Order: sequence, then C-alpha cells, then structure tokens
Amino acid sequence: MPIKKSAKKSLKQSKVRAKRNLKRKVTMRGLLKQTRELIAEGKKAEAQKLLPQVYKAIDKAARTGVIKKNTAARGKSRITALLNKVEKKEVKKVKSKK
Repeated sequence: MPIKKSAKKSLKQSKVRAKRNLKRKVTMRGLLKQTRELIAEGKKAEAQKLLPQVYKAIDKAARTGVIKKNTAARGKSRITALLNKVEKKEVKKVKSKK
C-alpha cells in the first residue's frame, strides 16, 4: 500500500483510469460482436447502420491508448471486409438465379 500522499493519489488515479479504459474496451468489443452477429444473420442493412458507431468506438479506444493505432486500423479493415464479403455473396446469388 502507498504511504506517501502522492503515491496514494497516483493509486487512486490509476484505478479510475483503469476503469475508464475497461469501459471503452468493453463497449468496443460489444459493438464489434453485435456487428458480426448481424452480418452472420444476414442483416446487412442493420450492420451497415451500426458501422459508424463501431468506427467511433475503435477510434476512441486508439486515441486514448486502450488499443494501438495499427490494431484499430486492422479491426476496422476486418469488419468492413466482412461486410463487403456478405454483399458480394448476395450479388452472386442474384446473378446465378437469372
């Protein structure tokens, strides 16, 4: 346990920051999971509407240091690629029926 006043304050700040970081990370992961589930269910339009919120959460996590910049870019790229992949499959299905 910290003894000096500055060490006590530092511990308190650390706990508050850790809680804030955890909340950002949980929010980001939840939105990513929700988007992936919508894509898996084939609800492309709903997933498309949720995409800006996902981007915002990922960018905020990267900006505040919860995740690294490259990790954020990779996450955004993967979720977009997944959504585009579903769109291409639907286009192929429509073309094959004709």
